[in-house]
Amino acid sequence: MITLILLIFIIAVVAAFSAQNATPVAVSFLSWRFEASLALVIVLSLLAGIIAGIILVSWFRLKRSLSQKRSSNTGRSQVPQTKERDR
Repeated sequence: MITLILLIFIIAVVAAFSAQNATPVAVSFLSWRFEASLALVIVLSLLAGIIAGIILVSWFRLKRSLSQKRSSNTGRSQVPQTKERDR
């Protein structure tokens, strides 16, 4: 029930934000230029940041996982060497 109330609240806040920021703005990137509502530009920028963050976190986790696998594999493959005594 709390999840439903929270979801309705978030939808209401997003709707109010979109209604108050509906004015068109010009967006320029390199040689590309377009006009869109301010709310859409902000939401798309937020989504791009979330996607970039997910990609970076996934990359770091993968890198750490691979280095842990390498270190555990090298630790297991090495057999302790015993010294032979001189007779």
